[in-house]
Amino acid sequence: MAQIITLTVNPAIDKSTTVAGMSPNTKLRCAEPSYDAGGGGINVSRAIRKLGGTSLCSYFAGGPTGEFLKKLLTEQNIEQSVIPIEGWTRENLAVTDTTTNQQYRFGMPGPPVKEVEWKSALTQLEQRLHEGDYLVASGKLPPHVPEDFYLKVGRMAEKKGVRFILDTSGEALMEAAKSKVYMLKPNLAELGALCGVASITDLDLKPLAQQFLERHDCEVLVVSLGPKGALLATKNTMEQIPAPVVHQKSTIGAGDSMVAGMVMSLIWGKPLSDMVRYGVACGTAATMHHGTQLCHKEDADRLYDWIKGQKPI
Repeated sequence: MAQIITLTVNPAIDKSTTVAGMSPNTKLRCAEPSYDAGGGGINVSRAIRKLGGTSLCSYFAGGPTGEFLKKLLTEQNIEQSVIPIEGWTRENLAVTDTTTNQQYRFGMPGPPVKEVEWKSALTQLEQRLHEGDYLVASGKLPPHVPEDFYLKVGRMAEKKGVRFILDTSGEALMEAAKSKVYMLKPNLAELGALCGVASITDLDLKPLAQQFLERHDCEVLVVSLGPKGALLATKNTMEQIPAPVVHQKSTIGAGDSMVAGMVMSLIWGKPLSDMVRYGVACGTAATMHHGTQLCHKEDADRLYDWIKGQKPI
């Protein structure tokens, strides 16, 4: 049976708290914080677990924070493959102002990664991959990891007969798009960068998606549209799927929950249109809870039923 492997090269300890009012140059009294294992692929693995699935979570980790990260994932019964690094795993902070319900998110850059460390990750990953598996690479690259790292991963996946699913940004995305990608999940700005345009209107979206697919070796393109849902594009399909309106409490991990919902749908054998519907449902469900809780399956299933009742755009 195909397995899901997630890859996180810049993981984090996500610390979340609340405060009654934000103001400069004063001591702000915060509530007791909560801690979650974070970073793109790690969030995908956590969400997969919440949806009833299993995955192998492969990630870089170092220092006491890296040990704490491993402990958090062990407590959630997530299978792990740790790539040790010398630098300490980063910590991120999210603070919600309870007087305005506004959330402030502070993301750290992550530790520098040595060449021997990221090359070790490629070796370890190659040993783990088997034909028919799904490899989900998600998140930005840490300092000193080359911009073509995901390109190397994509070519390795192609050689192994593995379906490569990618969710990243910046130059790493531009480089990785040169490889064979089974499914790519950019947002509007990232699609614009891939297509060489500064901005995308509703009228531009579908033609640009089609243009991208004609010029790149990508089987499935899913463009995340935030509260507007997502666009599913293949060489033979173009379907925009709406998202339900919910009371948002946090947007942390919404995109990762969306990816988790889609890869689980592939494991379950759902058609691509239903795959994206469930992905949108999971991404929306993640916004309904505070902090970094990600999606809850009961919320995702309920939202999925609503989305299935809507006509595609």
